[in-house]
This record gives sequence, C-alpha cells and structure tokens, in this order.
Amino acid sequence: MEQTLLILKPDAVMRGIIGEIVTRFEKVGFKIVAMKMIEPDYEHYAQHYEGIGTLKTRKGDEIFESTLASMQEGPVIAIVLEGVEAVEVVRKMVGDTQPKTALPGTIRGDYAHVTYGQASQVGRGVANVVHASADKDEAKKEIAHWFKPEEIYDYRVVHEQFTQPRKQ
Repeated sequence: MEQTLLILKPDAVMRGIIGEIVTRFEKVGFKIVAMKMIEPDYEHYAQHYEGIGTLKTRKGDEIFESTLASMQEGPVIAIVLEGVEAVEVVRKMVGDTQPKTALPGTIRGDYAHVTYGQASQVGRGVANVVHASADKDEAKKEIAHWFKPEEIYDYRVVHEQFTQPRKQ
C-alpha cells in the first residue's frame, strides 16, 4: 500500500473543520496510520517547503516567506494516509492549489475561495486548508520529515480483516 502526507493547515484547524476533512478520506477507504497536532518552527517548515518541495526555488522569496508565516499562525494536523495509489487519489480529492480554480467537491473547492492575487495583496500565504504530497518521492521525504518510524502504525481496518490473509 502507498502512503502520503496530508497536513491540515492552521486555517482548517482554526475554522474547526478537521473532522469534516478527515471523514472524507476515511469514507473513501484511506487508513490513517499516523496523526498528530504540532506547531512546527520556521526551520521545520523551511525544510518542508524548500528542502523537499523547492517552493522558494520555484516561486521566489515572497511566496516562500508568506507561506511559512501563514503556516506558523497556529497548530497543524499532520496525517499519514495509506491506501491504493494514495498520493494521486489524495491530490485529486484535495483539488487545485489555488482555491478559486479548485472544482466543487474537492476539499479546497468546498472550503476555500482565496486567490493568489488577493493573498499577495495582503502579504499572506493562500489559505487553502490542506497540503498534500505532490508525488511518491515527495511523500516519502515528507513523511520522514514529519514522523518518526515508531509514530506510524501498522494495523488492519475492519474491511481488511475480510479481504486479506491473517497476520501471523
């Protein structure tokens, strides 16, 4: 099974929509194998967004700094989801990075509406509710950055008990 990282950003936590978002992934059949609330420092986010994600390299200092500032406005919920083609399916469920172009039915399409232009005018990162790993390689690096191996659990959800061989 494939794993991916999902981060519920400060705007999701402060709005009280954590349960609604997590429920969507559970209903699809993803298994939560790790989850924690955390309030990382600047260096942690810098490693996440530039060391792994190359945001500064791709988008420049202004977007990088405003993103890090927005991420530090409150705690986040970091989650490792596991399932069939988890990276691709989670990205599909999350929707486009810019909320105004995210389709209805996606998390960003349903819970956010800020544009890049509006966020830039006020010097903030885009409040787009969640972060999801972009590809399999990024997912592995991000999971290792956010979670220790002993924080990731291996267990069976109920439907797995009837579709997979017994664990010895």
